[in-house]
Amino acid sequence: MAEITYVRGDATAPLGKGVKVIAHVCNDLGGWGKGFVLALSRRWPEPEAAYRRWHRERAKNDFGLGAVQLVPVGPYVWVANLIGQRGIRTGRSSGVPVRYEAIDTGLASLGEDALRLGASVHMPRIGCGLAGGRWERVEPLVTARLTARGVPVTVYDLD
Repeated sequence: MAEITYVRGDATAPLGKGVKVIAHVCNDLGGWGKGFVLALSRRWPEPEAAYRRWHRERAKNDFGLGAVQLVPVGPYVWVANLIGQRGIRTGRSSGVPVRYEAIDTGLASLGEDALRLGASVHMPRIGCGLAGGRWERVEPLVTARLTARGVPVTVYDLD
């Protein structure tokens, strides 16, 4: 069984050797413009363009809660757009947009992809920023769906 490694740093600059997948949580509205996605977009244009196309063409694809889109951004680096958030938080929102079941489903799919690619997975504390989730709820999902299957995971906390 692999472990979750916690580091201080930037998840868009994943540490280590080999193939890496940077995972993050997206909303189901097609919105991209706050939080971790801004750091991704500063580094690579492909994840945002792919996500917006995926949403625009959703009538013909699997876009929706729990779905994962893998986007290559370099020879050994991928970004996983994981739909784990219903809507977005607004001033009138009651409750939080995070959907733990969708994150669980997405991580199970990501686990398959990571094993197929021979990749490690790198992420901020997914679902715990703008989505409003709690890491105590997300961490066991990461463990069950990734590290318990032998996928090494690094979680980044920005300085």
